[in-house]
Amino acid sequence: MARILINDGMHPSGIQKLRDAGHTVDTEKIEQDQLMEKLPEYDAICVRSATKVRAELIDNCPNLKVIGRGGVGLDNIDVDHAKSKGIAVRNTPAASSRSVAELAMGHALTLARFVHLANRQMPEGGNSEFKSLKKSYSKGFELDGKTMGIIGFGRIGQELAKVAFGMGMNVVAHDMRPVTAKITQKVGNQEVTNEVVTTSMDDVLASADMISLHVPFTGAPVLDAEAFAKMKDGVVILNAARGGTIDEAALLQALDSGKVGAAGLDVFENEPTPRQELLVHPKISCTPHIGASTTQAQEKIGLELAENIMQELG
Repeated sequence: MARILINDGMHPSGIQKLRDAGHTVDTEKIEQDQLMEKLPEYDAICVRSATKVRAELIDNCPNLKVIGRGGVGLDNIDVDHAKSKGIAVRNTPAASSRSVAELAMGHALTLARFVHLANRQMPEGGNSEFKSLKKSYSKGFELDGKTMGIIGFGRIGQELAKVAFGMGMNVVAHDMRPVTAKITQKVGNQEVTNEVVTTSMDDVLASADMISLHVPFTGAPVLDAEAFAKMKDGVVILNAARGGTIDEAALLQALDSGKVGAAGLDVFENEPTPRQELLVHPKISCTPHIGASTTQAQEKIGLELAENIMQELG
């Protein structure tokens, strides 16, 4: 049986599944600077986004057979190099789709009704300033009839489309490859299907009232100053994908100028120490990279990843 390192955590159900299959599972985290010494003892490693599995580390681990990534992105793993060494790389792209989509929509609703600001200010002066706060935050808007622009129309993007349609929104989407998706959901006792055909990035930027990113980080931002200039005035930006996919300096400028009306951010360039200007900006709703962090998603990720690893180990 194999020895497996769970280095960034896994739901107990997934760990138990591996142990029930007879594998030795270690769950005590090994810090990045110690992996070069200790990872060669293992046949498989499971990571999330914190642990980096780069070529130098891979080359030092001749016994490694599987690298598992709980979640979608693989940007912290040198995938091609691992595969060239005969090491399987497996992730769980579908398990957390609904959780990430719901968080993105949660930020959209929060910003539409100033919930993030009310939550900050009510405890400070809610009793004495109740009437003034009520007046300040009575100019929100409904999502019904607005257009959600989705950049990256894979599993998560399509799940967000389903949620958006359920809110009465229109959907436009862009992807690196052409995608035609039938988005089906239940309305009462009936199933309703909406078809979305991806269009150009410029079309999405120009037509959307809200724009949500669901793409990997490829070394350069997807939304920069040039992209913001093409958007509607007052657009709302959502990012529950990856830090670095938005040029944060350009975003701050667009927020301050009013070009961007508000932003909901779950990911940041310098995690776990995002720039303070983002955290305190009155037009930004923040969460600490919790898109996939629901009980349901974590259990699905753990079980699916355990199954993937067992398949690769044989």
